[in-house]
Amino acid sequence: MKTPAIHRRALFASAAATLVAPGIWSTPLPAAAQGTGGTVIDITRARTEPIPIAVPDMAGAGPDAQRMGQNIARVIVNNLRSSGLFRPIERAAFIQTPEAAAQAPRFQDWRVLGAVALTTGRVELSGDRLRVEFRLWDILPEQQALGTAYNATASNWRQIAHIISDDIYKRLLGEDGYFNTRVAYVSESGPRDRRTRRLAIMDQDGENHRFLTDGQFQALTPRFHPNATQIAFMSYLRNEPRVYLFNLQTGRQEVLGNFGGMTLSPRFSPDGRSVILSAIRGGDASIFVVDLASRRERQLTNAAGLDVSPCFSPDGQQIVFNSDRGGDQQLYVMDANGGGVRRISFGNGRYATPVWSPRGDLIAFTRIGRGQFAIGVMRPDGSGERILSEGWAMESPTFAPNGRVLMFYRETPARDARGAGFSARISSIDIAGFNERQVVTPNDATDPSWSPLLS
Repeated sequence: MKTPAIHRRALFASAAATLVAPGIWSTPLPAAAQGTGGTVIDITRARTEPIPIAVPDMAGAGPDAQRMGQNIARVIVNNLRSSGLFRPIERAAFIQTPEAAAQAPRFQDWRVLGAVALTTGRVELSGDRLRVEFRLWDILPEQQALGTAYNATASNWRQIAHIISDDIYKRLLGEDGYFNTRVAYVSESGPRDRRTRRLAIMDQDGENHRFLTDGQFQALTPRFHPNATQIAFMSYLRNEPRVYLFNLQTGRQEVLGNFGGMTLSPRFSPDGRSVILSAIRGGDASIFVVDLASRRERQLTNAAGLDVSPCFSPDGQQIVFNSDRGGDQQLYVMDANGGGVRRISFGNGRYATPVWSPRGDLIAFTRIGRGQFAIGVMRPDGSGERILSEGWAMESPTFAPNGRVLMFYRETPARDARGAGFSARISSIDIAGFNERQVVTPNDATDPSWSPLLS
């Protein structure tokens, strides 16, 4: 008798239902004790004292629903722990069962474990339809902080777990999360001197991995469109280095523009209507903007030297790039029309691969000097330079959509001319320089690009 009720809810008959991601609808779960205030913890404090949170398995009727509830809870735990800002309490210490907690939390049982927050939930499965009821509880005032029901197909269970993780992150830290995202990157395999480079994509936690290209032609520097449905990248299709667009919904690839020479380092504008890139003509590289609707090209720089790796500010008013126009490779910022060029990097070494934070407050970069590579950040005027991580070879920082975390890739040196011992792996790190972690991929991985939130 439950199936018709679940089915009706899955049809989202409630006027309050909201589409939160493709194929996923949410409705609020009211509670008499639900609060609008409650605990919000400063991120600076959470770095040194991660938030203790209890995440028991979600309850479910029947083995399939119970298994789904366990899987969702484990993804949430892994997401929160990986941020370095939460300390999930070990399940072995739990006193109250998940089923009992889903009915009514006994707050004293969770308070004695040191938890400041608790999640509970229930999973209902009917055929391929999935309903997940999730609640976040504030332990000290003993009130519900959040309550939401998600309806989707069962195949979307992992994305629901990421969305719930973002909800927890935002409610307890006061900032948007970044878990419901993807990362495009270049998967590398084969001998060091004959690498196969394929375009690949995965969830931010390394799951749901798939290849987008077959490796017949080399792929480099993928970059997401603001709506996360396209990727701009560089490919050596037919041995001609060109910028291509890859449609994630159709799998279709198309070359961008009709440049006479090599084109490289593409990025979309913040409004998604154009692509900024570098084009080599003669011995110089200049920055161009290509309108996606008309495919018209507009040249922004024309200085002697190599102007490459352009990136718009989030408001679209400025562009950062690296150039050797002054005799050494440094970072420059200019207005979106190409005027007002000014140098912003003045440290020891060469600077490359700049990328603007989605919040607009920082520019991340690669610095090379004294035989070392480094990933760092500075303010858009060049002040406040900080190095987050150093090593033998690292490059290509990319920001999470909330501007809180960076990904980049790190290489290890080869032991001989054949490349023995060489590896390239993606790492993530907080912008404060702590919690560096490796992201697991099937093969070597370079050139990561973090997507916007998938909503």
